[in-house]
Amino acid sequence: MIVSIFNDVIGPVMRGPSSSHCAAALRIGRLARDLMGGTIDSVLVEFDNAGSLPATHTSQGSDMGLFGGLLGWEADDPRLPNSSDALNGAGIDLQFVYGDFGDPHPNTYRLTLRNKSSKHHLIAISTGGGMMELTQVDGVKVSIGGDYDETLIWLSAKETLDAATVCKNLDADHAQINAADGHSIVQIQSQSPIPDHQLKQLFPNADATAKLSPVLPVRSRKDLSVPFRSCHEMVNYDGDRMTPLWKLAVEYETARGGLNEQQVLEKMCQIVRILRKSVTAGLAGTEYDDRVLGFQSGRFHQLMQQGKLLDGGVLNRTVLYTTALMEVKSSMGVIVAAPTAGACAALPATCLAVGEELGLDDQQIAKGMLAAGLVGVFIATAWTFAAEVGGCQAEGGAASAMSAAALVSFAGGTRDQAVGAASMAMQNTLGLICDPVANRVEVPCLGKNVMAASNALSCANMALSGFDPVIPLDETIAAAKSVAQRMPREHRCTSLGGLAATPTSLEIEKRLSAGCGGGCGCHPKVAGLQIK
Repeated sequence: MIVSIFNDVIGPVMRGPSSSHCAAALRIGRLARDLMGGTIDSVLVEFDNAGSLPATHTSQGSDMGLFGGLLGWEADDPRLPNSSDALNGAGIDLQFVYGDFGDPHPNTYRLTLRNKSSKHHLIAISTGGGMMELTQVDGVKVSIGGDYDETLIWLSAKETLDAATVCKNLDADHAQINAADGHSIVQIQSQSPIPDHQLKQLFPNADATAKLSPVLPVRSRKDLSVPFRSCHEMVNYDGDRMTPLWKLAVEYETARGGLNEQQVLEKMCQIVRILRKSVTAGLAGTEYDDRVLGFQSGRFHQLMQQGKLLDGGVLNRTVLYTTALMEVKSSMGVIVAAPTAGACAALPATCLAVGEELGLDDQQIAKGMLAAGLVGVFIATAWTFAAEVGGCQAEGGAASAMSAAALVSFAGGTRDQAVGAASMAMQNTLGLICDPVANRVEVPCLGKNVMAASNALSCANMALSGFDPVIPLDETIAAAKSVAQRMPREHRCTSLGGLAATPTSLEIEKRLSAGCGGGCGCHPKVAGLQIK
């Protein structure tokens, strides 16, 4: 799948502490619901003991998101904190099993779903930032990312048609036919649902059919291509023109999403407006039972207005907005994953705070965020935003790099200065571990978002002053990936190492687990939990 700024980098608009848990799980649940024709009687959820989910699915929102998806909700639905109760109210039996399945990806979901007429088994992975992929259905390999209308056809007899013939007859973009265990599945990707009569005409002996609706805002399409996919390719493509980074981002996203420049700008302006509302909500005060930190941004704001804080200039406003956004996230308010929920505050806070300091309007701020989005494209294409794979360097480090590019763009810096600032910012965060205290994405996540924003501001000014980043951005991303491959599992969002394993963290987790009423989804009423 070719990365989209609005699919993979800045978005989704969501609720919950973690995009790779909440939003991705919700999208997996939505596709699973479609697979069952909208009717589910029971769900068996299996997690690999060696992955991240046994330790984190209850407290980081995987359950909340998955349950909401199984109920057909959107990622920003206000009912999500109570999705556990709603799932029970819908009469869906639920069971969790932890076992040794040998899953290669740490965020692997194995779901077995039943209703009165059918049973299906699927395997899906959360790849970071709310993105996911269904990789297997009923033992047959598939690749479903949520960016197409998908049609699945089950056949017990060998299919004589080839993929090209299927596409031609059904006016589809792509098709593949894979087999396992004596049956095959035809996977068809199209721009709209394929009419039933056409399916029956082409597959008169089909055993079953399922239609899965897209869950991503930007669709893919046949013969999709983009002008570049790495920073090096972008520089070669642009040559000596030195096009501003935001304009190159627009050019990329118009090619990726089939949009025009005005549509791309308006999409990002809508995100800027959502972020402003989120900051306002955070500063007004937030409450939520299942959280480590309370309302802190109000006191900071008060002291800042009274002149009782050290003079940090625009940095103080950035810290204020970062805190407000993180508090909204932790209270299940609406945020934008930018690029993830755990790192949702650094980029928006720097863009809004510095934008206000410079007197920029929403469209000018949107242009900076598009520049940031293009840096995110290079990271997501070559690597990941998932802390379960790369540690917090994949989230906070990416957010800092993206923010630095945005700030250089605000100041009228060049293309090369913007990507140089991004490289420096990411260099400064290599090896950053992910160790959420009490298994909640608050501590040290708030501090790491503040650090990412501060680092971005410093690196932006350094780049504007002519500092040499030395290592090109693509090489820095590759280095971060290499570092991640050597990181122990305990330091990659499993809550098994670092601050997460301290006595204080364990005591806080125990206290929160005992006092939570279950609305957050951390205490779902399930048929049982088994450890294989």
